[in-house]
Amino acid sequence: MFAVGHMALAYLLAKSSGKILKITINIPLVFVLSIIPDIDLIFEVLFSIQLHRGPTHSLIFAFLLFIPFFIFFKKKALPYFFSLASHSILADFFIGGQLQLLWPLSTRELGASQFGIPLVMINDPLNVALEFLLFIGAILVMLKTRDILKFLRSNLSNLLLIIPISTVLLPTFTSYPLQVPAILVLPHLFFLILFIIAGLIVVFKRILL
Repeated sequence: MFAVGHMALAYLLAKSSGKILKITINIPLVFVLSIIPDIDLIFEVLFSIQLHRGPTHSLIFAFLLFIPFFIFFKKKALPYFFSLASHSILADFFIGGQLQLLWPLSTRELGASQFGIPLVMINDPLNVALEFLLFIGAILVMLKTRDILKFLRSNLSNLLLIIPISTVLLPTFTSYPLQVPAILVLPHLFFLILFIIAGLIVVFKRILL
């Protein structure tokens, strides 16, 4: 999936699981966790080695990473674990596949196509339509729950949004042709502008004033 799909899916999962568990979620943290596995793209650029969809996409790695949080925060950690795990098991597993889901136990690359499910690539119209619908769904929920207003408040956690801004959103618009299909340009731009505004509000209200 592209960044918009990952973030929208993670938000909807975290929001719904948080409601069931009666937990108020930290939305910026959810967005950050949703794209953290793709940090391997940065290492590919820096070290010129093939890492994408490798160890950072492992479910075992995700679970081990969250063990301390499960111990200290118990059920409160679940929405955030779902946000991280959704990147691999609910998105990339079906879109593109070739994930090292069982690293470090195995480096075998797995995907839905190996289990008889037709392979869907990231630029496939089916995936593009799915990501657009996830985006619309996430925005509707954010408006209904007034979560959108949290980005306009001086919450320090909004500074976390510099991670998706710098790693997956801003780079999308630094090359030509754009790295995303036309229909997903506006969704990516929406999140980029929203996150930048959220960060600037924190800077001006809490740091500069």
